[in-house]
Amino acid sequence: MKGTEMIVVLCVAFVLTGSHAWAYQETAVPNGGTIQGTVTLAGENPRPMAFNLVTIPDAVYCGRISTGTGWRIVEDFIVGPQGSLKDAVVMIKDVKRGKPFQTEKVRIDAIDCDFFPFVNVMRDRDKITVINMDPIEHDIQGYETARERGARVLFNRPLPMNPFHKVAGVFGHKHLPGNPMVEKIHLKKGRNVFVMQCGFHPYMFSWGMVVKNPYYSITKEDGAFELHDVPPGTYTVTVWHPGMKSYLEQHVTVEPNETVTTHFQYQAPKGRRSAHEMVKNPHFGLELLGEGVEIIPSLKLQKP
Repeated sequence: MKGTEMIVVLCVAFVLTGSHAWAYQETAVPNGGTIQGTVTLAGENPRPMAFNLVTIPDAVYCGRISTGTGWRIVEDFIVGPQGSLKDAVVMIKDVKRGKPFQTEKVRIDAIDCDFFPFVNVMRDRDKITVINMDPIEHDIQGYETARERGARVLFNRPLPMNPFHKVAGVFGHKHLPGNPMVEKIHLKKGRNVFVMQCGFHPYMFSWGMVVKNPYYSITKEDGAFELHDVPPGTYTVTVWHPGMKSYLEQHVTVEPNETVTTHFQYQAPKGRRSAHEMVKNPHFGLELLGEGVEIIPSLKLQKP
């Protein structure tokens, strides 16, 4: 690898134990069917997490995406006009054989004090590449977790400042990648969710779901998904979203060469979701930045 990129390569290994230790088998699927549908969110948009930039390092640079009042909002629920839900992972739970099992290489960019993409899919022993595109230092904290088990710390490593970032004028930024470094991790004990957060800028998140077969889809803004070349049979289709505490499941029967349509709907969580919410703090206002220092949302003005 060349010195033009600051990359954290994370070797992710998921250890399957007990009754779940069967191996997926690749085979031809001559009469495969398709499962399609949408994932939606019913109810009012959940109350967002928000972080006071004044109390967090790099307030001016990271505040280029902010509310204009000194707060950064975590946009973990992207909901369309008809309730369509972005970043939900739809997967078939119990396919033991089918089409080739290949996943795209996962690359996560730390850019503008955010991680992109917000949700990824990976398989056992995949590599995750993290690239710092910002002229500031980040601190990558990795955890593994699952619905039935608590979180376990995997690593905590600094991601050094990117010295190749260029600034043109007051608001112009040219993002250039920095230099590489490597970190190996392992997902164990039945955990199937990987989450990454910045220890310096805690509003930076990226999630990963470990899948056991190639039948998965991550919804876009329209909430739609399609799973192709599914062997005929009856399966459990599961939906996961990082902002929800539960999975959605449906039993779906796939006929040869046919398309079955199914829809999933989450109920929006109500009330307070986190200790990090936007509240007026008389002791940590914008005046603490000093005279002449401003937090200007020049890249994106967030709306609470």
